[in-house]
Amino acid sequence: MTGTPTAPDRSADVLLTDGSTVHLRQIGPADAPAIVAMHGRFSERTRYLRYFSPYPGIPERDLARFVTVDHHDREAFVVTSGDRILAVGRYERLGPDAPDAEVAFVVEDAHQGRGIGSVLLEHLAEAARQEGIASFVAEVLPTNGAMLRVFADFGYQVQRQYADGVVHLTFPIAPTEQSLAVQWRRERRTEARSIARLLAPRAVAVYGASTTGQGVGAALLGHLRDGGYPGTIVPVHPTAPVVAGLPAYPSAAGAGAPVDLAVVAVAAETVPEVVRDAASAGAHGLVVVSAGFAEAGEEGERAQRELVRVAHGLGLRVVGPNCLGVANTDEAVRLNATLAPRLPVPGRVGLFSQSGVFGVELLAEADRRGLGLSSFVSAGNRADVSGNDLLQYWRDDPRTDVILLYLETFGNPHKFARLTREIGRSKPIVALAAAPAEASDPTRAEVGDPPPAEVGGRAPTEVSGPDAAAVTALFARSGVVRVETVAELLDAGVLLANQPLPAGRRVGVVGNSSALTRLAATACVSRGLMVADGYPADVGPRATAHDFGDAVAEAAVHPGVDALVVVFAPPLPGQFPDVDADFVSALASVALAGDRPTVATYLAGRLPPGVPSYPSVEEAVRALARVVEYADWLRQPAGELPELSDVDEEATRSATAAGGPGLAEALLRAYGIAVTPSERAGTADAAAAAAGRLGYPAVLKSARSGLRHRLDLGAVRLALADEAALRAAYADLAAGFGPDVLVQPMVPAGVACVVETVLDPAFGSVVGFGLGGVATELLGDRAWRAAPLTDRDAEGLVDEPRLAPLLHGYRGAEPVDRAALVDLLLRVGRLVDDHPEVRTLRLNPVLARPDGLTVLHAEATLDRSLTRPDSGPRRL
Repeated sequence: MTGTPTAPDRSADVLLTDGSTVHLRQIGPADAPAIVAMHGRFSERTRYLRYFSPYPGIPERDLARFVTVDHHDREAFVVTSGDRILAVGRYERLGPDAPDAEVAFVVEDAHQGRGIGSVLLEHLAEAARQEGIASFVAEVLPTNGAMLRVFADFGYQVQRQYADGVVHLTFPIAPTEQSLAVQWRRERRTEARSIARLLAPRAVAVYGASTTGQGVGAALLGHLRDGGYPGTIVPVHPTAPVVAGLPAYPSAAGAGAPVDLAVVAVAAETVPEVVRDAASAGAHGLVVVSAGFAEAGEEGERAQRELVRVAHGLGLRVVGPNCLGVANTDEAVRLNATLAPRLPVPGRVGLFSQSGVFGVELLAEADRRGLGLSSFVSAGNRADVSGNDLLQYWRDDPRTDVILLYLETFGNPHKFARLTREIGRSKPIVALAAAPAEASDPTRAEVGDPPPAEVGGRAPTEVSGPDAAAVTALFARSGVVRVETVAELLDAGVLLANQPLPAGRRVGVVGNSSALTRLAATACVSRGLMVADGYPADVGPRATAHDFGDAVAEAAVHPGVDALVVVFAPPLPGQFPDVDADFVSALASVALAGDRPTVATYLAGRLPPGVPSYPSVEEAVRALARVVEYADWLRQPAGELPELSDVDEEATRSATAAGGPGLAEALLRAYGIAVTPSERAGTADAAAAAAGRLGYPAVLKSARSGLRHRLDLGAVRLALADEAALRAAYADLAAGFGPDVLVQPMVPAGVACVVETVLDPAFGSVVGFGLGGVATELLGDRAWRAAPLTDRDAEGLVDEPRLAPLLHGYRGAEPVDRAALVDLLLRVGRLVDDHPEVRTLRLNPVLARPDGLTVLHAEATLDRSLTRPDSGPRRL
């Protein structure tokens, strides 16, 4: 096979182990001088290990072959930083259309040990798979331990042979669970490291600070200086020798300080120049507060792309643009590179805000409530650094126990769901997420949506996505406490940061006001909590601080109480200040020392830090209920992704490539799911001929979308025993619903179910399950889980719908085969997770019976522009 006429774009910005960025792209003839220059920088040892000989120079003939590839049988990537090539990797197929290829790469001495080899191997393997190559071979000298480790540590099943003084390696390059796990661990380390360098800089350069002390740049400089930052602050100004009392320089490099971070508040058009200057000073990251980028329209969006391109090419990560800034409250760092003049006290909560405006409000409100922060990042337009990056950093940050997120968009929803499911097991995550509830999101398939530009088969017009309540449940099942307002975000954060998790749902309500205690008890019930036996306990308005403290302490050790709600109102105007300290002490002694979470509505004043206090009982109970749901999730086993038999990936790829009628059936067949055959007919003769092929008894259905399941409307005729009965049924259907019909063989009856998948902006592909019928669709009786499904996810889908008792033997009926439904859901979940181009998939109806199940109809739509960003090699 000859080379492809047009080279596919396989370029990417990638992170290395030290958290810096480099650019990876395909090699080209114009790279010849840079390849020669890189070769000249190699040590003799590096040349020998790569070429098995001294190889002092590259002959012209070899050079021409090095830089000229066909991107099919031969592919090569270079890794660059600025204009300099740091490494090159290549594969070469071992013969025309051979399934294997030889792979090799070499890294400049000064950049070895930064993870470049593993990045090259990931991208070479992906490119080779796209060109039909199944395995790599490599030859490595035994003394080249670093290269041998690259292959051995990759997660592939490597076979080794030693012959003629060389180690011969052979390994398949199809992704495995082990190779993906290795890749994600590397991604985790590199992303966390890149954020760590942003939040603990040795020196900070500030661009845009005026000599007048006015403007955004001056504010940033002042907050950085006044916040007690112990490192060097470098104001960069074209002419002034001093800015805000600090020595200023026309270039950051002129300060001679180890600048790690650049804070930028200059006009958008001059930002690229600033990026280059910061890179020349050795900066690792940029905080771009400047506006005028993607939020300003198409021209600004182009400027934003150029900003990221230049920054990544020079090794820098970008926070922003159009952001509020970053902060680190660590006493050793005390970094306030934000527009907020005052930061909250140091604490154990990491806070991320996509919005600058919301960020200001969040910081101010956290400060007012005494919620201590470990670090804060406002991402603004989120051109580079995102919430996922911060999740990776906070996952292992010893100073962060709770994570709070304000999110407007999800750049990589599948990765977000994967990270939260992992991180939520050790650190609670609370998210204020605007996007998922918006039904108008273009990635969501809704009733009445036109099919996408590329559709296989008929568009499933009845597909709908999760409603707001279902999305909240999806968050909860991914370990995320989802809230609706800034106040709720901080309500939950204060509780999680300061109190233990509840062991159950039983709540003891204690107060000195009968009205407030009854209100709290009612709020608990409405939120799904249980009021413990013997509660609410009202000590009365005349109770002393001692009486009040005894009642609270008794509830805190009661064996039937898992959490406390304490309400207190001042007894009489003018009387309370004299006894305030005693009541506060009584409540605080329990709340701060007990092993059960306590929330309070204390209408008499402020409580000490660490005692979660809310202005109303409803807010207190709401925060407690969200934390109880999180604790319930933690107690549930995580579940496993079981191995599935009978999955034919090649058949799936062929089906998605072909599209067209029969797409859904082909996809499901490749994943071991059979669909009852059906034939479309437009005349009585055609229907009779189809029934003759499929067999009697037969079923006749109107082919009109939305009617093929409507037995109640007469659009379905069952158990047609012979041709005469079929022709009579056809005449009736044609008269009432039109001539187009579907013919199927009759199958045993069962409980009608529906399985569907759609794209959600927060989670990617999600799988829905419910019972069939107009009433259940009208009521939205669907359970949803994010793909891929664990065994527990699939079991939960089957058991969760309100009509699920019909599956389990309702009123004497025999239970259906639950294991068959679970297996079906596992396979559907794996299909859409493996193939994100499957935009929607709907199986309706699925007839569940005691002896198994039957899928009667399936529809699917394709969108080949959809990809799963975390399924390929690492990239930013």
